Amino acid sequence: MTEEPPTRGKGNAFPTPGGTFDPSEPVPRLRRELATGPEGLSARDASRRLAVHGPNEVRSKAHSSFLRQLSVQLAHPLALLLWAAAALAFVAGLAVLGWAILAVIAINAAFALLQERQAERAVETLARYLPEHAFVVRDGGTRRVEARDLVPGDVILLEEGGKIPADARVTDGGVEVDLSMLTGESAPVERTDASGRAGAPLIEEPNLVFSGTTCLGGQARATVFATGNRTELGRIAALSQRSRREPSPLEQQVKKVAWFIAAVAVAMGMVFLVLGAAVGLPLTDSLTFAIGLLVANVPEGLLPTITLALAVGVRSLARRGAVVKRLSAVETLGSTDVICTDKTGTLTLNRMRLQTVWTPGHGTSAGPWAAELAHTASLCTTVTRTHEGALQGDPTETALVEGAADRGAPLDLAERDADRRGLFRFDPRLRLMSIVQGDQGTRSLRVVVKGAPEAVLPRLHTAADRESAREATESMAGQGMRVLAVAGREWPEGTEAPTERRDAESELTLLGLVGLYDPPRTEVAEAVRRCHDAGIRVLIVTGDNGATAAAVAREVGIGVPRLHVVPASESITDGELDRLLVEDDVEVVFARSSPETKLKVADALRAHGRIVAMTGDGVNDAPALHRAHIGVAMGKSGTDVAREAATMVLTDDDFATIVAAVESGRRVYDNVRKFIVYIFAHTTPEVVPFLVFALSAGAVPLPLTVLQILAIDLGTETLPALALGRERSEPGTMKRPPRPHRQGVISRDMLIRSWGFLGLVSAALVMGAFFYVLWRSGWSPGAPTGEGTALHHAYTMATTATFAGIVTCQVGTAVAARTDHAALRDIGLFTNPLLLAGIAFELAFTTALVYLPPLQDLFGTAALPWDVVALVATFPILVWGTDELRRARRRHTQADAGSAEPVGSVRSSGLP
Repeated sequence: MTEEPPTRGKGNAFPTPGGTFDPSEPVPRLRRELATGPEGLSARDASRRLAVHGPNEVRSKAHSSFLRQLSVQLAHPLALLLWAAAALAFVAGLAVLGWAILAVIAINAAFALLQERQAERAVETLARYLPEHAFVVRDGGTRRVEARDLVPGDVILLEEGGKIPADARVTDGGVEVDLSMLTGESAPVERTDASGRAGAPLIEEPNLVFSGTTCLGGQARATVFATGNRTELGRIAALSQRSRREPSPLEQQVKKVAWFIAAVAVAMGMVFLVLGAAVGLPLTDSLTFAIGLLVANVPEGLLPTITLALAVGVRSLARRGAVVKRLSAVETLGSTDVICTDKTGTLTLNRMRLQTVWTPGHGTSAGPWAAELAHTASLCTTVTRTHEGALQGDPTETALVEGAADRGAPLDLAERDADRRGLFRFDPRLRLMSIVQGDQGTRSLRVVVKGAPEAVLPRLHTAADRESAREATESMAGQGMRVLAVAGREWPEGTEAPTERRDAESELTLLGLVGLYDPPRTEVAEAVRRCHDAGIRVLIVTGDNGATAAAVAREVGIGVPRLHVVPASESITDGELDRLLVEDDVEVVFARSSPETKLKVADALRAHGRIVAMTGDGVNDAPALHRAHIGVAMGKSGTDVAREAATMVLTDDDFATIVAAVESGRRVYDNVRKFIVYIFAHTTPEVVPFLVFALSAGAVPLPLTVLQILAIDLGTETLPALALGRERSEPGTMKRPPRPHRQGVISRDMLIRSWGFLGLVSAALVMGAFFYVLWRSGWSPGAPTGEGTALHHAYTMATTATFAGIVTCQVGTAVAARTDHAALRDIGLFTNPLLLAGIAFELAFTTALVYLPPLQDLFGTAALPWDVVALVATFPILVWGTDELRRARRRHTQADAGSAEPVGSVRSSGLP
């Protein structure tokens, strides 16, 4: 006898962890490599193996410490700015404001810590798929043990209703298994003690069962070949842990913006501190000036405003059927430029129906022969009814039974079972199922076979109908149908029913073909069209065959202008994948995809700088859902693991909801930019008074106090900023391409508009109000205005006018910031009632600070006379009006140049 080549793990008393062997090889060889036998292991041997292999459970990596995670969040750049703002508030004696800022820091840190736990929860959820106990053969007898104690080489017993505790090879008997958690396909499959298929992936081997899947029927013995993290379930867990969540574009950009703001604030403070000393300003005044600049430049309300705006987006999406689990994901949705979607249940209804019947000699024409074929095909099923009368079982067979009823040939399930004399269940290797049906009135028997046309047609006893049947099969498959061939034979009267399927499934006569169809959702075609209008590519990544997926793609409009089908995605190389994905005018169907394929596609798209949304429903999809920028799980059909791994869960499993979420994400991003323009616009009128103070060497008294700046930053500006976060989408939001993924949330144009235009206009107005109050009281440069002087009250009124002027300029800025390009009339003055309420609040708050004595003492304000009130009341119209003229001129210039931007477009120039 020729000696077999050595294999790792061979020659040991038991296999070593990581030993490589082929679980689909002949059973005797597999048993030798696992050092086991038909009666399993002894208890002592199993105990030794457990010490080597470890428990049969999915283990996650060690969690990082809570304190370390907390310190990372508290040292976030924007958090550091908020710490500085809080410290200044306490120094200024505003303890309430200081504690409020600290509360904002704590809330944001809590959000971030919850996000960090997301990947860990997904792996922990995987562990719940494992059963607690298993039946195993030890020492020649059957015993019940904890599933975590199983080891390679154990012989386990599988039976209906139980979960499979480890990856194992069926060695005796057969079971029907639900593999949907691994494959995403809802149809159950049979696993028997059959020979392996050459070259088939492990998941498709007809003799292998996998940890965490469910046994739907039958009984079998199986030999365990993998446990714990070496199972298919454990491999997916390892992929999920390696696919760490990266910061979203908004998270990255907010960090950059925070450092930018900090650099500007510190640089200005240092420069003008030196300048103040150079012009002879006293040290106390110089320090006051530097602190004022820092407070004026730090947007204390930016982070909470962004957080609350994103929260509003989350609530809005939840009402539309999309539950978003991470706030920053709302913004990421808006920058998505590729959507990778499943086919079944997302693009389609996940409800098969009998679409077409073809019979030899009649084609697809209707008639009694069509109804008879539908009825005959429905006989070859095992579906049952629930207590409520609903059909339950394989979706394909359910469609056959319903299709027969629709064609006037309903099937009586009780009669079907009473007349049945034999059943050969669906064999995934043969791709066939057959039944032997009797007739209660006679002793005649009939065999009915259904299966894949390529499996049934070669079994016909005559070749007359084969060619026409093949042509009909290709035509029906090209229309997106799943085609089954139905054939039969009469069994000789008076003989016993066949006991071997090879006898029953030979010498057949073709009865016809049935075409089953899972129709696309009615709203998907419009959603795909909106994706194309918005510059978003749609790729299909499915476990289904290429022809069916391509037909569905064409029906819903995917593949414009070109569609490329990868029929065997498992074998695609990285180079081929890159070539496909760099062509923006090609949409791709990745058929027969595995978990690694989805992960590979997500990685490749990320490498090319795309922002990727990936859908998934099975445990096998968890790594890709982690890796994509936006993992989208199915709420109805998805597994717990997929929902934990995903960023967004669709409660209706509908592709159109993803597109609605993308639009909502774009709206939220646009609104974030609007309130950033609003917040930054008043930085200039807050800084200019300090510059005037410094450059005049104190000849002009300080036109604004630090406390008044804090009152603006944390009081009057907050509610209008939040209201801008509730603005509706501008016209044309889904008519523009996705923004470049490297584009910052703050662009050069935004800074020019906020600091250089709106800010300068506001600064000129408020300084005019300040000097107007002083000059009307007889002030001249250098005149003393300190406490106890004749001009002190006039000076207090002047600073109050500056404060009130900034607030009224904010009102004009808020109205102007509602649109980046369009005219105000295009969106309507009263379409955002929350903004009107916010403006009303800030005016009321300002009135209280100006006219209520307790607040006057705290913030250093004084009541304003009617002429000053009338003056600052004109500021909103002046600020909004000048910006409206600027936008009108820009629209006119772009129209003349023939290069008008889409409404609501954003510029590509951004800050680093």
